[in-house]
Amino acid sequence: MPAEELPLTEATATVPVLADHGLWRDAFRSTLGKRSARVGLSILVLLVGLAVLAPVLAPYGEREVLLGRENIRPRQDPCVHVLGCDEDLPQHVLGIDGNGRDVFSRLLYGARVSLLAGVAAVSFAVAIGTVLGLFAGFYGGWLDNVVMRTMDVLLAFPALLLAITIVTVLGNGLFNAVIAISAVTIPVYARVVRSSVLTVREQDFVTADRALGVSSLRILWHRVLPNSLTPLVVQATLGIATAVLELAALSFVGLGGDPTQAEWGRMLALERNQVFTAPHLIVFPGLAIMANVLAFNLIGDGFRDALDPRLNR
Repeated sequence: MPAEELPLTEATATVPVLADHGLWRDAFRSTLGKRSARVGLSILVLLVGLAVLAPVLAPYGEREVLLGRENIRPRQDPCVHVLGCDEDLPQHVLGIDGNGRDVFSRLLYGARVSLLAGVAAVSFAVAIGTVLGLFAGFYGGWLDNVVMRTMDVLLAFPALLLAITIVTVLGNGLFNAVIAISAVTIPVYARVVRSSVLTVREQDFVTADRALGVSSLRILWHRVLPNSLTPLVVQATLGIATAVLELAALSFVGLGGDPTQAEWGRMLALERNQVFTAPHLIVFPGLAIMANVLAFNLIGDGFRDALDPRLNR
């Protein structure tokens, strides 16, 4: 029997949901078809692998100080035996920092902090922003005005300055830095979700559900939300790169957590005055941050190209 001849309850049951597993599977395959996305995914897999295997790959501990042994001196140049370094000298492929710690080991452990903190900050912001955007866009009225005007106020402040203010109030620490980064990015996700909900709530399948007497909350969570996720996924992927940069910035100004903890922004801050005397202490953490941000940006661009029909025509 054709769909138009079915009873209303059966016809609406056949309405395709845009968040269907098949759509996401096709989108993922389309994303992998983009060369830039494959490059970004390869970089991310490498970084995650290094972070997971840090205890195995790192020759020294995260906070292990090597001064006083093997003639180690602060800010010692990199020494790689296969590249001509004296075999009698201890091998440190990325050199020694000003506190006598192995830079290579700290970079590996720092990958854990930057990746986890970036993902945690975006996850928290996406969760809060999605709920706010859903209810504001679906119900409208005074709720929409209150939520969106509050988001506008938060967006009026420079993101980094607001994050610094929040960390200053809450106190130094990695957890507080993650909370601050999340708080300043919630408005972005709330507005993205709201704009999608305003479009989806006018679709025929939502109207049909309302005519059948389906509750508003069920429509919201089972119809509107799944069909509003596409721009949110793209924004969240790109947002992780921004969160990593903001975390590095907070650590650079001394608000990112424990000074002894391996974190790429903190490593830059500690050696920021050694650009000309020991450039390797600046270059390697900077390259690590750049690789992290580049990976998520390339993956986000790939998702955008795969999920935006205007770019696939």
